[in-house]
Amino acid sequence: MSKRILVVDDEKLIVKGIRFSLEQDGMQVDCAYDGEEAMEKFSLYTYDLILLDLMLPKLSGYEVCSRIRETSQVPIIMLTAKGEDIDKIMGLDCGADDYVTKPFNILEVKARMKAILRRSGAPRGKEEKTLRTRDLFLDAENHRVFQNEREIRLTSKEFDLLWLLAANPKKVYGRDVLLNLIWGYDFPGDARTVDVHIRRLREKIEETPGEPRYIMTKWGTGYYFNENE
Repeated sequence: MSKRILVVDDEKLIVKGIRFSLEQDGMQVDCAYDGEEAMEKFSLYTYDLILLDLMLPKLSGYEVCSRIRETSQVPIIMLTAKGEDIDKIMGLDCGADDYVTKPFNILEVKARMKAILRRSGAPRGKEEKTLRTRDLFLDAENHRVFQNEREIRLTSKEFDLLWLLAANPKKVYGRDVLLNLIWGYDFPGDARTVDVHIRRLREKIEETPGEPRYIMTKWGTGYYFNENE
């Protein structure tokens, strides 16, 4: 079954080029040219992935992403013409899984899309449907996390990060390794993507994010999960 993609950008030539390239790969592509139209399309159809421009008329990409995250964990890749780090970080902060800076190579966009789609659609083995550690319970089949019976809403990438770290306690993962394992990049990614996702994850599961008890930092090396109280 072909993947259904929503492409949101107010630059019609960019949308046309992306649509043509994705349809050549057998994907079904819907298009929107402003934030309100994007929300209308999202309310009508179920998408496998959304390519979302940051600067949009009517509703910004930030607003669209935040609203979608209230009800859905569909993978979102932000498209941004801005080079400032703060814009990239804000895009990740509102719930995006990744970002690509314009002007971009369509092959890079497709590589990132395919990596995310492959990861989000890959079933886990029977022995890995649930995981319990300390006061956390992870349900891989439904992508749900509970902490002392309270459900914590995570994006797909936050869940994958937590699962990987919690399933391998005390093992330190460097940022490049996490990019490869979670995002599936076959080319150098941006380590800040990992850092922002780790920060967001800490804000959701840690009582005091600045003094984490679960996801620890090994300075100069990477991150690991602390299985001890």
